[in-house]
Amino acid sequence: MNSRNFFHKTPLLLCLALTLLIVSCANLGPTTLKSERSNYNLAVQRTNDEQLMLNLVRLKYRDTPFFMEVSSVASQFTLSTSANASATLQDGIKGLFGLGGSLGMTEKPTVTYSPLQGDQFIQRVLSPLPLQTIALLFHSGWSIERIFRLCFQRMNDLKNAPGASGPTPNLAPQFLEFVSAVKYLRRLQTQDAINLSYHEENGVPQLILHISEEYKNREEAKQFALAANVEPGKTRYVLAFSPDFNKSDQIRVVTRSLLGIMFYISQAVEVPKEDIIKGKVTQTKTPDGKAFDWKEVTGDLLKIRSLSETPQSGAMTIFYRGTWFYIDDSDLSSKSTFSLLAQIFSLQAGKIQDNAPLLTLPIGQ
Repeated sequence: MNSRNFFHKTPLLLCLALTLLIVSCANLGPTTLKSERSNYNLAVQRTNDEQLMLNLVRLKYRDTPFFMEVSSVASQFTLSTSANASATLQDGIKGLFGLGGSLGMTEKPTVTYSPLQGDQFIQRVLSPLPLQTIALLFHSGWSIERIFRLCFQRMNDLKNAPGASGPTPNLAPQFLEFVSAVKYLRRLQTQDAINLSYHEENGVPQLILHISEEYKNREEAKQFALAANVEPGKTRYVLAFSPDFNKSDQIRVVTRSLLGIMFYISQAVEVPKEDIIKGKVTQTKTPDGKAFDWKEVTGDLLKIRSLSETPQSGAMTIFYRGTWFYIDDSDLSSKSTFSLLAQIFSLQAGKIQDNAPLLTLPIGQ
């Protein structure tokens, strides 16, 4: 090939090189979506969990909780391509030709944060949990024992550590009879013998606890009724904020607020002994003056452990006040309770539209 023929075909060679690059980029979009969407999903989910656990630890230390929600994540990808052709021509021998090209991609993600605050958020945080939410959680497959222990602080005369719905109390709470009663319900639930439905009577919200006909006289149903001070042997019990006390199937309930649930669960945080000695957290006492162990209340629900060094088996880990706090990856009960708490938080706080300034970080620049 002489130089005239080469330069005549150079545009054709360049077009061929560009075509090859375009073909190689054809699947770049779907491939990028497949990998990056999962990465962002994992990052947002993990940081949400870490933020929730951080606020539980803050409440244990009576520090102020604060939430920054990820309002949006936008990621822009810029592609750059180039192609070239080269030749070395010598007299009397064949020419040496070459094709070359390059492909580059630049990502520019932008993350927008929104602080959860304002009147609407405070109202949702401090207002008692709606009975309809409890019914939704039950029908989502959660254990009725786990739901009731987190969400209820009282059923008739049964107290579920009501003082723990705020900062750590000084005196040991009452909780054993309540826990015993809801464990009977859990046994019935595992036998598919109960159901929970939401109902409004003249605009008044109610939870209806249904017990199967064949189970209404079983020992579990009888013991629950006796503990809750209602008539045994019924297939229907009404749980309400203001029940009719003239009826023998009515149970007065008091639900916790979202903040109350978080305070209650924060008792599961195991702080270093030196922080207890230095008075950085409240030391709850029994009536005879002995130290009360909150594991008796929350130990089978949640355990947030602490270490001075980075834990090796933590499913969720945060660093606060010079200490590592974590949930062990093999502690399935703790992970379940934490997941339920996250779901309750989403139901209560997820609908808030706050007008506070947004923090937008163009982290890719």
